[in-house]
Amino acid sequence: MATVYTPKECARKARKIVLPQANRQIVEEFIAILGMKEKFEEHDVPIPNKVVMYGPPGTGKTLTAFYIAQRLELPLIIARLDAIIHSHLGETGSNVRKIFEFAKSSPCVLFLDEFDAVARTRDNNDEVKEMARVVNTLLQCLDEFQGDSIFMAATNLENELDHAVWRRFDTKMTFGMPDAELRSEYIRLLIGDFARAEGVMQPACELLNGCSFADIEQIVLKAKRKAIIESRSLTFGHIRDAFGEYKPKIAIPV
Repeated sequence: MATVYTPKECARKARKIVLPQANRQIVEEFIAILGMKEKFEEHDVPIPNKVVMYGPPGTGKTLTAFYIAQRLELPLIIARLDAIIHSHLGETGSNVRKIFEFAKSSPCVLFLDEFDAVARTRDNNDEVKEMARVVNTLLQCLDEFQGDSIFMAATNLENELDHAVWRRFDTKMTFGMPDAELRSEYIRLLIGDFARAEGVMQPACELLNGCSFADIEQIVLKAKRKAIIESRSLTFGHIRDAFGEYKPKIAIPV
């Protein structure tokens, strides 16, 4: 029902993460608070333990879960949606409870992607009564989620989340397509110490405007393969050809 990653594995996954300043500040504050539990308890201020991330696919939501697990030195448990959702919704509610109980049994970061599949608003669902039971179970699990574990959820459809579920999250992070500064930083990280020709960065950054981080990664990797095949340094031509072959769906330019 879930895949478990050790903190060391999380560190490898998150080594090339690039976060916009607003999200980096949220993450740093979140981690700082968790490191000052006694002081917050002394002032009777609740400790945050639930994070919801929303935005288009490929913009760093899953990577952020790896990064936070690494920083907290906790294992990351990624719940498999296909194993949770059952044709009988009553079984789905039971599976939701099981995964939360498992996460509470030992400190970890529990991550659920495509969260809207189990947290969709109860107002406009074809199976309102049955889906309402699943959402009610989820609400109970969120209310009872205490201890040293963290729950993180990600969705591309934040407007379809049930309002009561939305209110249960003490930390919310918005993700979007990378701007020029973030694209440039990410391309540099991806190229790393791979030999490259002069003048690659600027045109590559412009070409990849509107691409997600996931698209940029695949395009740069494809360009590197082309350079290796030709036994040459990476050129803008390699990136341009890789872009043409990969055919990313371009979002509104930033």
